[in-house]
Amino acid sequence: MTQDDMKKAAAEAALEFVPKSGIIGVGTGSTANYFIDLLATIKGRLDGAVASSVATAERLKRHGIPVVDLNEAGTLAVYVDGADEATVHRALIKGGGGALTREKIVAAASRSFVCIADEGKLVEVLGRFPLPVEVIPMARSLVAREITALGGEPVLRQGFTTDNGNVILDVHGLKILDPVALEERLNQMVGVVTNGLFARRGADVLLLGTANGVRRLS
Repeated sequence: MTQDDMKKAAAEAALEFVPKSGIIGVGTGSTANYFIDLLATIKGRLDGAVASSVATAERLKRHGIPVVDLNEAGTLAVYVDGADEATVHRALIKGGGGALTREKIVAAASRSFVCIADEGKLVEVLGRFPLPVEVIPMARSLVAREITALGGEPVLRQGFTTDNGNVILDVHGLKILDPVALEERLNQMVGVVTNGLFARRGADVLLLGTANGVRRLS
C-alpha cells in the first residue's frame, strides 16, 4: 500500500463523521484534498463548507460544494484536516502548506476536529518536521532572534506569503516534549500570528491510514 493509498483510506474513513446536514470545516493539503474529492460524492446532504485556505475554497467550488464564510456559519459540527506530524495523544504539527492560522481558527470554531493522515506522520515526540510560525513581516527578525534563544533554528520560507499576507519561519532543531507550553510561549511573542502546534486544541479523533487498514485514536 502506497502513502497515497493510506491517505485516501484515512480520508474515506472521515466521511462517517460528516453530519447528515449543515456546514463543515475543511482543511488544506494533500490528504485534505483526497477528503474534498470524496466529499463531492455526498455533497447533496451538505449546506456548504468553510475552507481553511484559498486553495481549499477553489477545490471545493470546482466540485460544486458551496463555500461559506465562517462569520456566517457559526459553530461547525466537525473540522477535517491533515497533519505533518501527530502523537498518540493527538497533538499535532500543522502548517506545511502554510495555512496554519486559518486552520487553527476553523478548528477552534468546530465541536469536533478529525485529523486524517498516513501512518508515517505518527511520531513519539514532535519536532522532526520543522515547526511553522506565521509572523507579521516587520517582526520577522525580532521573532527569529527570540526563537533562536529558545534553541530553535528559524528559517524563512522563501518566496512564500500566507493567505493573510504574512511570512512563515520554519523552525528546525526542536524536540517538543511539552507542546502545550511551547505553543503558548510562541504565541506570546510580539509579531507572531500563530504557530503550527495544535496541542491546546489537538485532534479529537486521529485517523491513520496503515497497510492494514485505518487506525483510530481518540
